[in-house]
Amino acid sequence: MGTMQLHRMCGILVFLGACLISFTPPCDGGNILVFPVDGSHWINMKILLEELHARGHSITVIRASTSWYIPEKSSLYTSLTLEMDEGLENFFEVYLQEHMRAQREGASALTFFKLTKDFLSMISTAHSLWAESLVQLFNDEQTIKSLIDSQYDLVLTDPAIAPGVVLAKYLKLPTVLNVRWITSGDGHFAIAPSPLSYIPVPGSGFTDKMNFIQRVKNMLFYSIIVFQQKFMVGPSYDGICEKYIEGGCDIISLLQEADIWLFRSDFVFDFPRPTMPNVIYIGGFQCKPAQPLPADLEDFVQSAGEHGVIIMTLGTLVNALPNAVADEIASVFAKMPQKVIWRHKGERPTTLGNNTLIVDWMPQKDLLGHPQTKVFVAHGGTNGVQEAIYHGVPVLGIPLFFDQFDNLLRLQDRGGAKIINLSDVHSFEQGINEMLHQDSYRQNMQKLSRLHRNQPVSPIDQAIFWVEYVMRHRGALHLRTEAYKVAWYSYYSLDVLLLLLTAATVMLLSTLAMFRFLCCRSRRTTKTKQH
Repeated sequence: MGTMQLHRMCGILVFLGACLISFTPPCDGGNILVFPVDGSHWINMKILLEELHARGHSITVIRASTSWYIPEKSSLYTSLTLEMDEGLENFFEVYLQEHMRAQREGASALTFFKLTKDFLSMISTAHSLWAESLVQLFNDEQTIKSLIDSQYDLVLTDPAIAPGVVLAKYLKLPTVLNVRWITSGDGHFAIAPSPLSYIPVPGSGFTDKMNFIQRVKNMLFYSIIVFQQKFMVGPSYDGICEKYIEGGCDIISLLQEADIWLFRSDFVFDFPRPTMPNVIYIGGFQCKPAQPLPADLEDFVQSAGEHGVIIMTLGTLVNALPNAVADEIASVFAKMPQKVIWRHKGERPTTLGNNTLIVDWMPQKDLLGHPQTKVFVAHGGTNGVQEAIYHGVPVLGIPLFFDQFDNLLRLQDRGGAKIINLSDVHSFEQGINEMLHQDSYRQNMQKLSRLHRNQPVSPIDQAIFWVEYVMRHRGALHLRTEAYKVAWYSYYSLDVLLLLLTAATVMLLSTLAMFRFLCCRSRRTTKTKQH
């Protein structure tokens, strides 16, 4: 009888436990305003939107009339289109061609400074265009009224451009950032303590192990980022903040006020560093198990036999390499026993071998997850690098601009990648052969893959949980530090140190004065006795 009662009690407890789980506070369909960034950033933002839409949330996406990838009509969202006089695609294309030409010819110091100036000018132009569109939005009373009346629960934005955080401040809404890069570099530098002694600045090309000279250079690179934010990005929005935001604002302060940072990185990929409680790491959230390839592509892959397949793509912004470069790469591929799948939209290389398949588009995730894929030749964009980690495929990196060199450097430091220069076709051939025949590259990438996959909760579920968390609680104020509002001398306790030094100095001087007084008095007393 006691045993039956025990079983019955266990059954009741299990039932009650199931009920409690099922009664976890739900997040009814929320109303989300999204301000994304175009290009490859949109690819991972769209994945978040697909998950949010599947959970019943209503989504409005603000896009530019000149958008490359963000469609006006979608089953996932309702769009609001801002008029923009000029697109950014031409700026990227011109800069990219100049950058590749400089790499090809060997960049001098003068060329480096010119490219840096052109890059900063391009970034400044992008922010100016978006700032102008934001002003048009604020001046459109009907649209602004519609945004206010829609009673959004939060703003989800990518802070690589700033209009999203400005609009969130104007509408007084909680903010969730889908972020790795802000308006001036890595987002960590705005939110978390970032000692330059062991945290490399983006663009420096350093790891977390720096010697003295590298630390000096690291500080110089940091000064460039500060200059970029203060004099090239900030001024684009200063007038808007002063006119439309009560009490004014600046972009960095708005970023620091964000409730949750969904950070597109993790410490399998990135170097260890200080962080904050409202930074949620979702690196690789876009990665999924490979799906079967289309039949014709599967046949091509299988025809490689034991030699396997090499895949090559240089991302969404690079449609074609210069003809001379493409011919040299094609000639290297033609010598190899492997089959090659190459995303290339330019003229067909004259040296193309029978083993190479040229495509306009490739199912990159599915190819990376295919057991026949041996090497991934890539530019080093965040999405591609994280997918390579997920599937454990070594990377031969050809960085071109933005964060690509830094991404590849992290993989190279962990033994899973090799970085080469676009200008040296010999290093390309050598690098391919090295990655194919040295097992350490694949072994290191597979180790990273195991580490990345060994998580209690998947990155995409983490991301959705925290978006819904902010909706349920109308923000996450308790996770935000107030340190950003403290004066710099208070932040570093210089005022406290000054007080303690002053007190110590006063005590020391008082002690010396007392000894001097006692000594002098003793001498006078001695002289008096002698007389």
